[in-house]
Amino acid sequence: MSILYAIPAPLGGAALEALPASALEKVRAIRDFVAENPKSARAFLSALKMPCPIAEISIERLDEHTPADSVHALLAPLRGGRAIGLLSEAGCPAIADPGAALVDAAHKENFRVEPLIGPSSITLALMASGLEGQRFAFCGYLPREAKDRARRIREIEQRSRREQETQIFIETPYRNDVLVAALLEACAPATKLCLASDLTLASERIQTREVADWRRSDARLGKRPTVFLLLAR
Repeated sequence: MSILYAIPAPLGGAALEALPASALEKVRAIRDFVAENPKSARAFLSALKMPCPIAEISIERLDEHTPADSVHALLAPLRGGRAIGLLSEAGCPAIADPGAALVDAAHKENFRVEPLIGPSSITLALMASGLEGQRFAFCGYLPREAKDRARRIREIEQRSRREQETQIFIETPYRNDVLVAALLEACAPATKLCLASDLTLASERIQTREVADWRRSDARLGKRPTVFLLLAR
């Protein structure tokens, strides 16, 4: 049972709908978890109707502030023959997520890592974008500083044009509109841009347009969680 399970968390909506029955069965057998946010992890596990009181479940924190030399200690349950469940705040752990450090540590000690089926905002956005699905790259977060961000956008657009490859990236929601404005300023009019917001929620909105069309419309997103996809021709 010394397995590290990477458990996708809901992007929105009901937790029970986030995982198939086979994954739910495995999660409900785990008593040791590592999570980016223990509070939201407890809410998620409660919604999964765990067969034991949540107070009996151990949830250790692993976030962007966790010292690198503390990650090794989080694997203690695996060394004791117990499974660990790795949870992100939302979506797939270890993708644009600090949980990658725990997965790396598990591999270094030759523990088995098993990813469970569940929601991924990146793949859901790509599926619904209509952009190139054979060749794509996830670029994570773009720089915060305006000059660095503009330079990175031009680099991404050039790579997309050269490789005919969809470029996928994300942003902290409160900076969404700043990023949209930067994209519309830096990108060529014919470049296609998909804005995929509130995935899996009732307010979900996914639209793909050329930059020239976006410039003539209201592209403001507010603070809605969004995946950005770009394809240059």
